[in-house]
Amino acid sequence: MVDGGQRMFGYYIDLALRSLKRSPILTALMVLAIGLGIGASMTMLTVLNVMTRDPLPGRSSQIYRPRLNPLPLDYHYKPSTVGGPTTALTWPDAKALLDAHRGVRQAAMARGYLTARSDRSSTAPRSVAGSFTTHDFFAMFGVPFVAGHGWSGQDDVDATPVVVVTRKLAERLFGTASAVGRTAHLGKHDFQVVGVVEDWHPQPLFYAIIGTSFDDGDQFYLPLSTAMSSHLSHNWDSGWGKDDSPISATVSWLSFWVELDSPTQVSAYRRFLVNYSARQKELGRYERPASEARLYGLMPWLHHEGLVPNDVMLQTWLALGFLFVCLVNIVALLLAKFLRKGGEISVRRALGARRRDVFRQLGIESALIGLAGGVLGIALAELGLWTVRQRPDDYAHLARMNGVMLIATVVLAIVVSVLAGLLPAWRACRIAPALRLKTL
Repeated sequence: MVDGGQRMFGYYIDLALRSLKRSPILTALMVLAIGLGIGASMTMLTVLNVMTRDPLPGRSSQIYRPRLNPLPLDYHYKPSTVGGPTTALTWPDAKALLDAHRGVRQAAMARGYLTARSDRSSTAPRSVAGSFTTHDFFAMFGVPFVAGHGWSGQDDVDATPVVVVTRKLAERLFGTASAVGRTAHLGKHDFQVVGVVEDWHPQPLFYAIIGTSFDDGDQFYLPLSTAMSSHLSHNWDSGWGKDDSPISATVSWLSFWVELDSPTQVSAYRRFLVNYSARQKELGRYERPASEARLYGLMPWLHHEGLVPNDVMLQTWLALGFLFVCLVNIVALLLAKFLRKGGEISVRRALGARRRDVFRQLGIESALIGLAGGVLGIALAELGLWTVRQRPDDYAHLARMNGVMLIATVVLAIVVSVLAGLLPAWRACRIAPALRLKTL
């Protein structure tokens, strides 16, 4: 039974190939239509996949971002503005949340740039990005260590001059020698290296102030207290009062994340944020309703921050619309092709072929067109992604098709072509053999 089915399948493929060879121009038009539609749509779907992927697989469901609103009532802003004053926390608020220890882990952070200088004369100084954070950062986000470890909570309290560097920066500063215990020269200060981590740069860089950053990530991590005591500058802040110092209650500059392991903990933390806001309002520091306190999951936060630019979404919908237009054209071409084969189909029916046998044959012919169109679509998608990578957008360098997207491209092409062939195949199978044979 299996051998018979395989023989019939091979026979249908042979018939389909012969049919396609008999009308090469029509076949080429259909393959081109499939290839163009699939290439355009998969280019934009790949970009969309890059921009919306989970930056912390397996952990994102336990990571949350609190949002508080200490702005005065007379402050006018657009709630949808990315990077607005309420995107970050002030130092008094961040410290209060840290001291409360209401999560399994919690960390405050800010990003900055320092010049890394090596003792080796062959290595030129270079400005590198890094984060000023607290000790729970590494365990909460699962940052993989190569050597050493992170700093302790006491180091946060003491503002100890320690640093964790990436493997890449460690090799730049110290070569192949062990970096742990060595002194790293960053900016105008020296720090003892206590740990080396893999070159960890989740995309997007969700823990930054603006969560839509797709840069190369951080190369060093310093205790936040150390950065503050050393007066290291950070790369983003927004104030609304006269005092612009980092410890001011009117300057927001810190990102804050908390790990919560259960829905009960999430609900309790939301209540804690609302109660904290209410208390600050009683003290006269907050003017807005306590109900404006929010707690976002990692992926909802990235959506809130405008992870996918409007132009990317628009181009994706346009590409899918173009694919639909191609699908309609393929339906028309297949309908003309299959109906033109009415005589051949009628002879097969008269010789005992069933409607479903003819339907399978025509379906396989459609699938072969889709397979060829899929291969062409991959080439066009790769060309489209190459053009995307030439753009100045921070996400552009990530626009590469992986194995999953390659398989999805071929599968989508075959599915589209088979769907396009359903109506033409059904119409062709409905031809009455006796009436068509009389015209031969």
